[in-house]
Amino acid sequence: QLQASGGGVVQAGGSLRLSCAASGRTFSTYAMGWFRQAPGKEREFVAGSAWSTYYADSVKGRFTISRDNAKNTVYLQMNSLKPEDTAIYYCAARPLYYRGRVYLRVDEYNYWGQGTLVTVSS
Repeated sequence: QLQASGGGVVQAGGSLRLSCAASGRTFSTYAMGWFRQAPGKEREFVAGSAWSTYYADSVKGRFTISRDNAKNTVYLQMNSLKPEDTAIYYCAARPLYYRGRVYLRVDEYNYWGQGTLVTVSS
């Protein structure tokens, strides 16, 4: 089970940190991802943490994904936010396989959190 939190309303240029807490005792063996879905658009990949961290081009240099395996939590630090970052943000998890593999697609993840809304005002 995944529980996302930390969304809110922020002005353009501001920052937010999202958290996603996972239940279970094998968190370190899971790849974690953050996705987002804006109104009228498909859910899209934002950032992932597997054998390495990786990002969508639209957030590279502004967002940072990190994880604390002792706390079963993954974070998404979002800086220099833009109005186009407005969306519901979802965390997702899947078992880690194949060293070096990255997971970018919605259908590659087995477990999803409930989403947290981020609104960036101009």
